[in-house]
Amino acid sequence: MKCDLHVHTVHSGMCTVPLARMFCRESYTQPNAAYGKLKRLGMDLVTITDHNSIGACEVLRSHPDFFLSEEVTCQMPGGRELHIGVYDLNERQHIEIHRRASDIFSLVSYLREQNLFFSVNHVFSRLTGQRDTADFDLFDRFFPAVEILNGAILPVANRNAELLARRMGKSGTGGSDAHTLAGVGSVYTEVPGARSKSEFFQGLRLGHSIVRGKHGGFFKLTADVFQICCEMMAERPWTRLTAPVLAALPGVLLLNYLAETHFACDLQRRLERAWMSPNSAVPVGAGTLPESV
Repeated sequence: MKCDLHVHTVHSGMCTVPLARMFCRESYTQPNAAYGKLKRLGMDLVTITDHNSIGACEVLRSHPDFFLSEEVTCQMPGGRELHIGVYDLNERQHIEIHRRASDIFSLVSYLREQNLFFSVNHVFSRLTGQRDTADFDLFDRFFPAVEILNGAILPVANRNAELLARRMGKSGTGGSDAHTLAGVGSVYTEVPGARSKSEFFQGLRLGHSIVRGKHGGFFKLTADVFQICCEMMAERPWTRLTAPVLAALPGVLLLNYLAETHFACDLQRRLERAWMSPNSAVPVGAGTLPESV
């Protein structure tokens, strides 16, 4: 069975870019459009992982192959942010999760108590800000899975995440992280031999998943940002006044590409040093995480 485990729709709310958050959404994709494309691409199961929202459930709950998920923004020690994919939950669990989102220890305890499957998402990306090497001790101790292929981030970040999952013995998940309809289904997670949703999740827990699809990159991100801007202008015609600013977007996104590359490489180097240190709080494990290419 196949499922794209990271999809955004209009229910993800406003974007996080300063100023733009006042008028631009994270995504303009409608849930029904995402569902239709995922089925055309051969997904056996469908889920939506909007930011801190289960709004898509109202539209898609009637489909027997749909299950409810979300991408939760939570607080790590020191105030650092983390995005966690939480899968196959219900409305009551959604409420309880957000009561605990400011305390990572309370949150993961609840997720484990409820036997919910969850993953740490795009861990080698600067999307959620800084990352401390001590965070990886928490990932190792509490998280069952690591997102190892995200269709919106760079190959080096995905490769580092895959190596991390292998080193820590975690299940690997993958998803498009699509914020536009064009990207939906470009990455998916497959559990060979699964015949139902319960067997799909059993396979994920046992580490039997196979992740397929394409990495993100500069040109893909640029196309997505321009598409979101076009949809923003269609929804709010007055924002067409910002059109001259679009000429600067490729340059801004190129700088972002370089910053993302540096972030992923620098974080791995810091992890390597921490794992090699005899006084490290980060577990060394059975082997050493290789340097990424």
